[in-house]
Amino acid sequence: MYPGVHAATTPDSPAVIMAGSGAVQTFTELDAAANRLSRVLRAAGVLPGDHVALCLENHQRFLEILWGCHYAGAVYTATSSRLTSGELAYILGDCAATVFITSRHLADQATAVLADTPAVGLRLMLDGTVDGYDSYEATVDAASVEPLADRVAGDDMLYSSGTTGRPKGVAKSFAGQPLATSMTPVTGLLQILFGGTAETVYLSPAPLYHAAPLRFCMAAHVLGATVIVMERFDPEEFLQLVERHRVTHTQVVPTMFVRLLKLDPDVRSRYDVSSLHYVIHAAAPCPVLVKRQMIEWFGPVVHEYYAGTEGNGFVYCNSEQWLAHPGTVGFPIGCTLHVVGDDGAELPAGESGTVYFEGGARFEYHNDPATTASSRDDRGWSTLGDVGFLDGDGFLHLTDRKAYMIITGGVNVYPQEAENVLVTHPAVFDAAVLGVPNDDFGEEVKAVVQPAAMPADDDAKAALERELIAFCRSQLAAVKCPRSVDFRDELPRHPTGKLYKRLLKDEYWSAAGRTI
Repeated sequence: MYPGVHAATTPDSPAVIMAGSGAVQTFTELDAAANRLSRVLRAAGVLPGDHVALCLENHQRFLEILWGCHYAGAVYTATSSRLTSGELAYILGDCAATVFITSRHLADQATAVLADTPAVGLRLMLDGTVDGYDSYEATVDAASVEPLADRVAGDDMLYSSGTTGRPKGVAKSFAGQPLATSMTPVTGLLQILFGGTAETVYLSPAPLYHAAPLRFCMAAHVLGATVIVMERFDPEEFLQLVERHRVTHTQVVPTMFVRLLKLDPDVRSRYDVSSLHYVIHAAAPCPVLVKRQMIEWFGPVVHEYYAGTEGNGFVYCNSEQWLAHPGTVGFPIGCTLHVVGDDGAELPAGESGTVYFEGGARFEYHNDPATTASSRDDRGWSTLGDVGFLDGDGFLHLTDRKAYMIITGGVNVYPQEAENVLVTHPAVFDAAVLGVPNDDFGEEVKAVVQPAAMPADDDAKAALERELIAFCRSQLAAVKCPRSVDFRDELPRHPTGKLYKRLLKDEYWSAAGRTI
């Protein structure tokens, strides 16, 4: 299934609604635009299995570009709109893109990568042009609306967000299946596990270049559902959209829950969210108190999964399962979980170790056999690098990423615990906890906090620092809590909710003249 099927049966049904402008694209318009782009790509020499890259903000034509690549049988790589020009040039070269599509909003990056991406033959830009780029609108709108003959379905090749190192492309074997009979990667999940139908109204508040929003929005279109795209997340606007469009499904990240809960109670109660049947969250573990409050507010419609762009395993729980196992990210579906110690031996229930998947899909990191090999053990099990434990009923609880572990005085500390506590304090808008150099202990625990309101002076900062440390120690062992707190206007958090903790760690360790 694909949008053209619904263009034939429900031509005027809205496929895409942009939250800010209210612009609507019907299935007829989406299918026509995708057909035109597919012809432009074929004329540029893109054959099934060839690579196309795009770098866009949440643009009203983003989804038609994905579908145009899909109709052409291309392997499409959507990249973060927050990349530096060096990072973007690296990905364009690494994925061997021959076509690059971007927007005037990102003209600086687009110009900067010209000299470093000689393999790109066709460059298209939305909303205006700069030297080296042709107009997307003029090029695509001039193409025929007739479908290509003998179409095979394209596929995505997405890159990890690079929060712990250079982005890595997740490569899959190109199937080349006929478009008419193919399914996009998560269509079955949306339909079977989350009740998606043609009547679904799916609200996407996250950047579309990320794996989950991209794949779930395309899956919604496969089912004939309407997708509402937020240009950027705003908690009150999110509630307004749920009420206005009677949203049935949405997918968020835990930081969005935190922002919603920090709204004034009068604002929260102003909007009707009773249309929501599935509030799906992923990308990071959710603090227990935050999730409990969201279930109390929205009802038992909160669903969680743990998985990666790699597709090597899937873990899931609904609200009832979570309430019976507070803090879990779920139970494995279609795979087997193993928790492994540093010696490679499996650990019993309740003991933390590296989480491995058995029986999930095979994957490779593009052009990186060493990283591919390091993600597997000699039994063929694969890991995303997360640490956690299984409880007595086989439900997985994540502790943190192994790369973020702090070793202070010989004690292993996982900073996620302190972060989960700090973000519940009313004076905290966002928080990161990390290890910084300490001559006596090797590392010490530090918190970097984005306060709800910046303290007025040094005395007020010192008072809030003491308050936050005491607050943390009231709920966790002292060794897990920060010894100091720094305050910042904003933390380097990815729009998908992931924290660029690597940037903070590099900063502190470099300032101390040390390397990690």
